[in-house]
Amino acid sequence: MVKVCSRCVMDTSDAEIVFDDAGVCNHCHKFDNVQSKQLFTDASGEQRLQKIVDQIKKEGAGKEYDCIIGLSGGVDSSYLALKVKDFGLRPLVVHVDAGWNSELAVSNIEKIIKYCGYDLHTHVMNWEEVRELQLSYMKAAVANQDVPQDHAYFSSMYRFAVQNNIKYILSGGNLATEAVFPDSWHGSAMDAINLKAIHKKYGERPLQDYKTISFLEYYFWYPFVKGMRTVRPLNYMNYDKSKAELYLQETIGYRSYAHKHGESIFTKLFQNYYLPKKFGYDKRKLHYSSMILSGQLTREEALARLAQPLYDLDELQYDIEYFCKKMRISTSEFEALMSAPIHDYSDFNNWDSRKNCMKKLQNMVQRILGRRINVYS
Repeated sequence: MVKVCSRCVMDTSDAEIVFDDAGVCNHCHKFDNVQSKQLFTDASGEQRLQKIVDQIKKEGAGKEYDCIIGLSGGVDSSYLALKVKDFGLRPLVVHVDAGWNSELAVSNIEKIIKYCGYDLHTHVMNWEEVRELQLSYMKAAVANQDVPQDHAYFSSMYRFAVQNNIKYILSGGNLATEAVFPDSWHGSAMDAINLKAIHKKYGERPLQDYKTISFLEYYFWYPFVKGMRTVRPLNYMNYDKSKAELYLQETIGYRSYAHKHGESIFTKLFQNYYLPKKFGYDKRKLHYSSMILSGQLTREEALARLAQPLYDLDELQYDIEYFCKKMRISTSEFEALMSAPIHDYSDFNNWDSRKNCMKKLQNMVQRILGRRINVYS
């Protein structure tokens, strides 16, 4: 029987969820005890963010760009792009095209770039390699089918930053809408060891153009040798997603998507069909729970939204057919992949043991120095 948190809407689809005597889940307690202290929605947030902006400008003086931002066309990254213009920063904007952009996403990106006057670098991925990796992940039957796109996104960001001597990556990631995320659902998109293991088992040809980030690059080379830092400015604002979307509409004529991550046809199908049907994971619960905890949504409003269907049936059929045609598989092959036994990412070689050793080393160094250190960029 499914048990739902009495405060948010997260439930036992997270195999590791724990409830207290009042029925409140561990995600809520984590937000109260840890994450809420990393959100600065009052005047102090503005002051903290201004100090960061001043430091970025100082270190970027004399360079063509002082920071880099990734732009997907979604609300978070789009709103951040406009705020960065208000900050007076000079970003290099990077967009990674994995072959699944909706026409609406392309239109929204064009509006943002034109309004802000940014330089946009679009990295168009080798479609045959994207298809190869995505089919490997489908055959592996793991939960996080977005890894081939997500890993390439971050890999491109870091490489462009290094090429242009940029130390600051500005991310639209934020705790106001993304605080709740179960570790049990899947592993890290940055785990190149896991990605290569899945491709080795199920892929048919070697990857030549697809670039990965190694464990040492992510946890040592970029943060310590290159001195790179990821900054999440939305955590220093009273970020309200619905108000942000309205601001985008009024300012640049931004057009909304019918679904979360509607900017990517693949991600829309993956999150709204593949995950719920194959794994019982409804990612709306994560975002709505985060928004409840950050005060953007009531629990009653979230439950009402969850009662709405994830997909219109006609739209779902169209998206499945489009997916199959683009991936060059039949609908029967797609259904066979959907019904294949599921696997956890940990069924394949991964970086977990290395990460655990690194965390132990981090804790030891922190005890010696008497202060917290970051070991990832």
